[in-house]
Amino acid sequence: MVITQEYQEKWSSTKKALFKFIFTYFSLYIVLLFAGRLFETPFKWVGETFLNIDYSYDVSGFGSGDHTYAYVTLFINVILTVFISLTWIVLDRSRPSYNKLLYWFIVILRIFLVFFMFTYGFVKLIQLQFPYPSLTQMLEPLGHFSPMGLAWTYLGYSKGFNMFMGLMEVSGGLLLIPRRTSTLGAFVTMGVMLQVVVMNFMFDIPVKLFSTHLTLMALFLFSTDLKRFVNVFITNKPTTSYSFYHPIKEASYHKAIFWIKSALLVILIGIFLSQGLGNDRGKPSNTPYLFGIWEVSEFIKNGDTIKPLTTDKERWRYLIIDHNTTTVKMMDDENHPYRFEPDSMAKKVKIYGGGIKSETYNFNYKLLDTNTMKLDGKLYFNDLSIELKRKDLLLYSRGFHWINEKPLNR
Repeated sequence: MVITQEYQEKWSSTKKALFKFIFTYFSLYIVLLFAGRLFETPFKWVGETFLNIDYSYDVSGFGSGDHTYAYVTLFINVILTVFISLTWIVLDRSRPSYNKLLYWFIVILRIFLVFFMFTYGFVKLIQLQFPYPSLTQMLEPLGHFSPMGLAWTYLGYSKGFNMFMGLMEVSGGLLLIPRRTSTLGAFVTMGVMLQVVVMNFMFDIPVKLFSTHLTLMALFLFSTDLKRFVNVFITNKPTTSYSFYHPIKEASYHKAIFWIKSALLVILIGIFLSQGLGNDRGKPSNTPYLFGIWEVSEFIKNGDTIKPLTTDKERWRYLIIDHNTTTVKMMDDENHPYRFEPDSMAKKVKIYGGGIKSETYNFNYKLLDTNTMKLDGKLYFNDLSIELKRKDLLLYSRGFHWINEKPLNR
């Protein structure tokens, strides 16, 4: 009854029915994943008529994989699978087996999984998926983070952990390429993706549907070689090799496939690695001049000293000079982006916001000591005199320690 890669001349009726259902479901899923938007009008009609969806929604999901249209597509996927597989079972009862179709179906699933394991793995290895948290993010109260934002910040903090996750995903993809290691690759991929699925569900990350399907595909591939796994690790019985089905026996064909796989692998790795060149989304090693979080200790506007009231929408609370951005956090915790261009020789700085670039230096600055700065100048027709103290963040400065006499858990 279990679907196996071992050649069997005659399949049982149950095994044939199970294969038809699985083949139809995953085949439709892959096709609709890429072509589902072409059927927007009929799919939305199905959602409105059968699922009582009475609100407007976009087919793109704006980056979410768990949007309404995705669930409508999944519903249609299931309905079509039941209809097509049942029709197939009735009309093709006499065929003894589907060894050849199973072979090519497994090939397609392996290609699909390899591509996405490489995609997810390399974006972690080159720090594109989870960027190092910015200084502005580090000042945000924990309660302001969404569950997904919390997960992204947590994962982005450690480059090493990113690389470990990416390496495991790429390893699963690599092992799926040769047929002789594909079972191990499916096992690794299944474990890696199960962790992703749990994270997506527990942190409300909107890739739940897609990650679940990748896990199920890996589970199916692993199940086709389950007998040997059970014999070795569960029942402690000896296992023997069995005959895999090969629709093409010629050695020249398999040699050509080997070189095609090798060339595509080199090209794919080259594409992903090229995306990482010049990427600065990880924690950069070179910090800009005056980098840091500067807390405003005194704020004088047009000659009046403004008290640090949390209800004040015009007084600065922090000046955050990060690697690529500068942000002013106001007393009411609103963030306002600015351009910050210092001239360290002249002790002047351009501070301006909006889309209009300033051509003149509108502030003078003075470093009273390494952690104290004074700004004097004009912004939006207001004369400002601001004294700031550099603020240290334990999360940014703590780093790694081999020896910890006691846990530092704050």
